[in-house]
Amino acid sequence: MSLKEKFIFNFIDDGRWHYIVDGLKVTLEVTFFAVLLGIALGVIIAIVRSTYDKNKSSMRGFSKFIVVLLNFICKIYLTVIRGTPVVVQLMIMYFIVLVSSNNKVLVAVLAFGFNSAAYVAEIFRSGIMSIDEGQFEAGRSLGFNYVQTMRYIIIPQTLRRLIPLSINLATRMIKTTSLIVMIGVVEVLKVGQQIIEANRYTVPDSALWIYVTIFFMYFLVCWPVSMLAGRLEKKWKN
Repeated sequence: MSLKEKFIFNFIDDGRWHYIVDGLKVTLEVTFFAVLLGIALGVIIAIVRSTYDKNKSSMRGFSKFIVVLLNFICKIYLTVIRGTPVVVQLMIMYFIVLVSSNNKVLVAVLAFGFNSAAYVAEIFRSGIMSIDEGQFEAGRSLGFNYVQTMRYIIIPQTLRRLIPLSINLATRMIKTTSLIVMIGVVEVLKVGQQIIEANRYTVPDSALWIYVTIFFMYFLVCWPVSMLAGRLEKKWKN
């Protein structure tokens, strides 16, 4: 079988390229929503942790109890998530937490979103803690309370630093989503495996064609995103 015939058999016959594109769409869908969840949850955790770090000595009464309790919960969450493999978290989410759900994409989004939130939280918290204390004093001199200072002065500066890191997180997430093949989600890698299995006896080297194609698909998606993150980081650093 010639190279042209192998290409047609692997990608054109039976509209197989459609299945590969659809699988890539699932990969990007999981990535998009998992990154959104990770950023939203991570920012909340970071605010709780940084509020505790900056105000633990000055807080009194019930407000101190709430912040201490929330900080304790966040620390446990970060320790557990960062101390266990993401594939194990995916399995627990699928076989235990959402065992009654038939939506495997939702399972993947929640598993990867909760995982990425732990890393976003520490990145964002370090960003808040790196803001000069004079910024907080400037907020107080303007009559702002702590919440207003965080909202109008500190968080906007930290968010600007977080955006390039979030884009890098998206590229990491795109590659990590290949793990969802383990719970049967038909993403691009799963489609490739199905095509290889179907061609096992007809085209023995089908695996080479399919895996090289998937390799370049991941690269062509991740490379522009990485370039964008680098440009933004360089621009805002200057």
